[in-house]
Amino acid sequence: MSQRVAVIGAGPSGLTSIKSCLDEGLKPTCFESMSLGETPEPGRSSIYRSLVVNTSKEMMCFSDFPMPADYPNYMLHSQLLQYLRLYAQHFDLLRHITFQTSVLTVRQRPDFSHSGQWEVVTENREGQEQRHIFDGVLVCSGHYTQPVSPLDQFPGHESFPGRCLHSWEYKDADAFRGKRVVVVGIGNSGGDIAVEISRAAEKTFLSTRKGAWVLSRMSSSGLPLDMTAISRLTVLLTSLLPRALVNWAAERTLNHRYDHRLYGLQLLEQKPLINDDLPGRILQGAVVLKPDLRGFQGSGLLFQDGTTEEDIDAVVFCTGYNGTFSFLPPSLCSGPGGDLNLYRYLYNTLPPRKTMLAASIPAALHVDYIPYLDSLAEQVGVRPNILGLLLREPGVGLRVLLGPCTPYQYRLRGPGKWDGARQAILTQWERVAQPFRTR
Repeated sequence: MSQRVAVIGAGPSGLTSIKSCLDEGLKPTCFESMSLGETPEPGRSSIYRSLVVNTSKEMMCFSDFPMPADYPNYMLHSQLLQYLRLYAQHFDLLRHITFQTSVLTVRQRPDFSHSGQWEVVTENREGQEQRHIFDGVLVCSGHYTQPVSPLDQFPGHESFPGRCLHSWEYKDADAFRGKRVVVVGIGNSGGDIAVEISRAAEKTFLSTRKGAWVLSRMSSSGLPLDMTAISRLTVLLTSLLPRALVNWAAERTLNHRYDHRLYGLQLLEQKPLINDDLPGRILQGAVVLKPDLRGFQGSGLLFQDGTTEEDIDAVVFCTGYNGTFSFLPPSLCSGPGGDLNLYRYLYNTLPPRKTMLAASIPAALHVDYIPYLDSLAEQVGVRPNILGLLLREPGVGLRVLLGPCTPYQYRLRGPGKWDGARQAILTQWERVAQPFRTR
């Protein structure tokens, strides 16, 4: 009898999990709280209407299903949703999804030590609960559903007459036309929202505690940045060269278009944000950078450097999300800041932190892209054999070694091998060029 697997969430990870289960002879049942294309409600992921993805189509596509050649290299979220639908239809996945059904709890059964089974409690839109028994559970629901709002940390917020909201609630700039707006936080959402609001508002201020390195989606050659920067050759060189030299070269590259220090953005060891327009809006005075927010004073805001901005109409907090999953046992969400207590961020369950040698080393929910993927691929048996490729198929081998680390590389061999992987690698730059060929 096939083992039954619960898949929670029908987004990109959920869809690929369903397909992988089917490929391995398992019986997946996916629970999705929304209908396909439904507008999110509180407690569910939300996006603003103008959102453009920050990863190019060749780097983010499924490893056995290239995106259509005529898709733009960086897509609107609506086009990404269309691609997910194409994938689900192509592999006949929709019949395994139960829509409009939320997962309330996921718990190990009393006999888990020998059965390995889980009890999953779900609830449909009519409020009817149902209990299910599964041999495995895949959590694919993401961690952008519980906004972090630090409003209570700022004195005087109770008397602020304007509007305060989290970026989760933001949809477009129409409500801010002609107003004075402060955006708090300089992550990707903060940069996007500040730029968009600045095109409608009277004045837009962007408050940042630490600054950021600002990257464009486009490289200096006009190609997608991630396809020119993320390669096995780059990883090899950075591992061989002195760290100081690597840092110097990276900083020089990042400052090539504009001096981050002059723009008030630069601080070392900060995570980058991806935004094509923010430096230009700062240069035009449409976005004014401010230091960290200290508190509210009536309709004004006080910042850490002692300056104030008066007559503020709205404050948008782009301050991230809690990476928590209310339906999971607390033992899996017990780390600092909701850090998931998972081996390689995937598998349950690690021993209690107090018993681990690395207990004092906090883990971030970020990885070194190629080394992390290769470590997983090595365990599965799908890591590309570059030397073998160079000897047998030098055209493919050179593209794998020197070119972008596109997902197709992990379909060349081993379990899940896809016969179209070689052709996908050989033609990946043609799909990059296709959207430009419009005349």
